[in-house]
Amino acid sequence: MKKATKKEIEEIKQRFIERYKDAKTELAYTNVYELLVSVMLSAQCTDKRVNLITPALFKKYPTPADLAHADLDDVKELIKTCSFFNNKAQNLIKMAHSVIDNYHGEIPLDEKELIKLAGVGQKTAHVVMIEYTQANLMAVDTHVFRVAHRLGLSDAKTPAKTEEDLVQKFTDNLYILHQAMVLFGRYICTAKNPKCDTECFLTDLCKSKESFKAG
Repeated sequence: MKKATKKEIEEIKQRFIERYKDAKTELAYTNVYELLVSVMLSAQCTDKRVNLITPALFKKYPTPADLAHADLDDVKELIKTCSFFNNKAQNLIKMAHSVIDNYHGEIPLDEKELIKLAGVGQKTAHVVMIEYTQANLMAVDTHVFRVAHRLGLSDAKTPAKTEEDLVQKFTDNLYILHQAMVLFGRYICTAKNPKCDTECFLTDLCKSKESFKAG
């Protein structure tokens, strides 16, 4: 597949920024604790599903201290409609314990510290930082990965390497570009039946129009 040229990359970047400059996550939250929990739950799960689960979870466990003392089976019951809920329930409680023990009950807004928390990898840390602090970071989920490859921005085989390619090529405004690529991939450049002819505003810059119709 062809790679995007420097000129094309700049054009892609500008169109994304114009279209999505005010974009936010679709996860519902009121503070950084709720955001972190929601992002942790969203792995391999849709934002819509997470938003159905979290109101009852946050009502019962409104702070890290409450969650740290939660009953594991109760947390499992509250999030059981989410994928990998057994593992996620354990990680949520461990994460809360660590926040209490090591960070005085406050979610650390630092990438290196966030990654130390149970169940929080680089992608989760980046998503939290991007959304809550507009950090100049990139996170690659399935949508960003697909869009990056279809637009010729990366041919990397892994999300981590794709992230490196995007950071290198875009350099700034990464928090807007991350949100843009997520929403573009979710609603327009979809995995099946992408809306190339009806809604896409990057058709002229796409490197895979012929090849992705079926996949």
